[in-house]
Amino acid sequence: MASISAAIFHTPLILSPNSLPHDANQKKICQSQCRTFPLLRRFAICRASPQGVKRETSNTRIFASVTDVLLDETEEKFQLPKGDTWSVHKFGGTCVGSSERIKNVADIIVKDNSERKLVVVSAMSKVTDMMYDLIEKAQSRDDSFVSALDAVLEKHRSTAFDLLDGDDLNSFLSRLHNDIRNLKAMLRAIYIAGHATESFMDFVVGHGELWSAQILSSAVRKKGMNSKWMDTREVLIVNPSGSDQVDPDYVESEKRLEKWYSQNPSKIIIATGFIASTPKNIPTTLKRDGSDFSAAIMGALFRARQVTIWTDVDGVYTADPRKVSEAVILQTLSYQEAWEMSYFGANVLHPRTIIPVMQYGIPIVIRNIFNLSAPGTRICHSLVNDKEEGQSLESLVKGFATIDNLALVNVEGTGMAGVPGTANAIFGAVKDVGANVTMISQASSEHSVCFAVPEKEVKAVAAALNSRFRQALDAGRLSQIAVIPNCSILAAVGQKMASTPGVSASLFNALAKANINVRAIAQGCSEYNITVVIKREDCIKALRAIHSRFYLSRTTIAMGVIGPGLIGQTLLEQLRDQAAVLKEEFNIDLRVMGITGSRTMLLSDVGIDLSRWRELQIENGEVTNLEKLVQHVHGNHFIPNTVLVDCTADSGVASHYYDWLRKGIHVITPNKKANSGPLDQYLKLRSLQRQSYTHYFYEATVGAGLPIISTLRGLLETGDKILKIEGIFSGTLSYIFNNFIGKRAFSEVVAEAKQAGYTEPDPRDDLSGTDVARKVIILARESGLKLELSDIPIENLVPEPLRDSASPEEFMQQLPQFDQDMANNRQDAEDAGEVLRYVGVVDVANKKGVVELRRYKKDHPFAQLSGSDNIIAFTTTRYKNQPLIVRGPGAGAQVTAGGVFSDILRLASYLGAPS
Repeated sequence: MASISAAIFHTPLILSPNSLPHDANQKKICQSQCRTFPLLRRFAICRASPQGVKRETSNTRIFASVTDVLLDETEEKFQLPKGDTWSVHKFGGTCVGSSERIKNVADIIVKDNSERKLVVVSAMSKVTDMMYDLIEKAQSRDDSFVSALDAVLEKHRSTAFDLLDGDDLNSFLSRLHNDIRNLKAMLRAIYIAGHATESFMDFVVGHGELWSAQILSSAVRKKGMNSKWMDTREVLIVNPSGSDQVDPDYVESEKRLEKWYSQNPSKIIIATGFIASTPKNIPTTLKRDGSDFSAAIMGALFRARQVTIWTDVDGVYTADPRKVSEAVILQTLSYQEAWEMSYFGANVLHPRTIIPVMQYGIPIVIRNIFNLSAPGTRICHSLVNDKEEGQSLESLVKGFATIDNLALVNVEGTGMAGVPGTANAIFGAVKDVGANVTMISQASSEHSVCFAVPEKEVKAVAAALNSRFRQALDAGRLSQIAVIPNCSILAAVGQKMASTPGVSASLFNALAKANINVRAIAQGCSEYNITVVIKREDCIKALRAIHSRFYLSRTTIAMGVIGPGLIGQTLLEQLRDQAAVLKEEFNIDLRVMGITGSRTMLLSDVGIDLSRWRELQIENGEVTNLEKLVQHVHGNHFIPNTVLVDCTADSGVASHYYDWLRKGIHVITPNKKANSGPLDQYLKLRSLQRQSYTHYFYEATVGAGLPIISTLRGLLETGDKILKIEGIFSGTLSYIFNNFIGKRAFSEVVAEAKQAGYTEPDPRDDLSGTDVARKVIILARESGLKLELSDIPIENLVPEPLRDSASPEEFMQQLPQFDQDMANNRQDAEDAGEVLRYVGVVDVANKKGVVELRRYKKDHPFAQLSGSDNIIAFTTTRYKNQPLIVRGPGAGAQVTAGGVFSDILRLASYLGAPS
């Protein structure tokens, strides 16, 4: 056996006449080797004799090497027809994974109305992995390779018994058992040597294709169609061209194909995928995605009308549907677009698969064998070279793809600028360590060059560069060789992007609005793709964001609602009622992923059913954990935009706004605590919000649903100068003083307002004036004043002796004792032809504010209010003589929730929804 091992693993697979054995033992070894190489045995006759190899048949020419091709001297009778009469089909392992699936494949072949059909078939599902496992076991001297080979045998035996009968069954089983015996002998030799060469590995793993092709060919014949199977190692010749790649030899392959066809004419040919031979007839494979490559090569050799790649998806998607649920099937792709998308990791085709068919203009169609009604995606030459008039950005960008697990290497230094050969030295060092550069970006100043490499190769690259440029680093000509790990590449691909204004702007705008930072950019001069490098953790979020921007998917926003009290519940009802309209008419998909109260929260991965959220909270609720809620809503990478809606009046919740905004989470709230809290915290919050694309909306903090904040901002942004803001900001106090007329007691009106639900549970919270003061502070700060809440004088309407009452009920019982003071104020105002109104004033000119009870003439706008309306007057340089008035309902759950809802829609508009 030692001599066998030496022959197998250390010598070429060629036996010359002079090297053939003369004694009986050596003859046995030679015969054993010939049995081990059935492919080679078919091409030559190994008969030992002192004179060399003798002729066995009259029409067989014998050559000195057993690996030389057997040439039939018989005149060729059948010439290979080429052209549109041929269609090529390729079926992957999943398509032929079981007896039932092979039957389906046979049906598809028979029903194809092409005049001639070539079918390229992979090994049955999992078989190639099983064959590699056999070699691994044998190399590691694991005896279980024998039982593993028996499992391979049984898989194909049982499939054959299910599908075949008669002579076809007996013929296949005979070949199968013979192949298994040969493989067992070869694996035993590998077991002894502890090593297998690449050519031996290729020979072993290629058997899966041989068996599936034979079974399928017999299954087609069983349906009444003539079919021949082709061992493509007899036809397809390839040359190794580097690491894990081969180049087809089309001239030699074409000669061998014509020879094969002359001996095996048929209108249906079932060919093995993945496997081929070298020019020396040594078995090899086409490496990664070899079956697809086989189909493309055969399509080119036959000049076929079309190559159909059958798989388990409906076609090529605009993005990976596992990452972008709204991804859609593309009807067509140009060769260049498919090439670009596959290079950047899209599950389309390997780039080399496109090369053979592209030169003959043969289209490739990707179809789903499990969904024959789907037309699939057609890859062909672009039909339109120029951008059509009125074409949208969506149609210009065909798809999006990503590559993960990359690192960015940045070589930087002033000494690089204008120095010839720097780039050559950089990439020469990278080449020396065998690393693959995925993307390159260089500033025009040549001050820095950055490029992306696989993360597993970056250490070797960094070490090589530091060694190569050690002198330049020490001298200061290079400032650094920096490695940025945990990166991903995101590419937008489209042939018609070239020279189209606005594509890049839209892409970067979408990334900015999703709070994605771009670390490097590259765009080829062909402009078929725009490539950006981003953090790996942002990859799916970024992919979703740009897909939403360019394609026909909705602007989707993940929401978390904090505080399902009166306002929060009303907001959820409004969202429920409007959800369908927003989706259908405005392409806005608002998904509430979490709702939390002070004790219980409800979380969902896909969106809470708002028609029964209360029931779900009882059934599936869990203990409130604000941090967990935020992580759940924001951690959903399938939705790029996240907003938290705080419907509480809690200062503790408001204290989290800064961290949420910093993480890229938008915040919407009617909670006044953040904007009226400590000035330094407010300034820090607004500074962060202004510097990013993260939005912080709080229209409902002043005037509920009235456009107070937006009106103020509009005035300031258009260059107007605010002089004074004066208003009735409390719906509760508006109601009280609108109804405190005639002989009615003040305590009576307060009790009526409480009964009607206008006041807080403790009316002192309203009568104290603190709520109005908070609104004054918010408007003052929006106007540019740097005031604290303590800077605002507040006239407290709660009688001083009652401010420390034990309970609201006790307060209400004792309030009538103080009615006279308020009655006297009312009478004094009436005597002067005036009314009492509780107002807040921002005196911008004098940089101060105040909250107090004031008197107004009965013809003043403030005297004309009714119910719980608010009214705000803006006195500005433009509206100096006649203030700008905003008036309307300023309290109540419906209008406050409506104001919050309006902010949500404004956010959606900013994120790309139609305005």
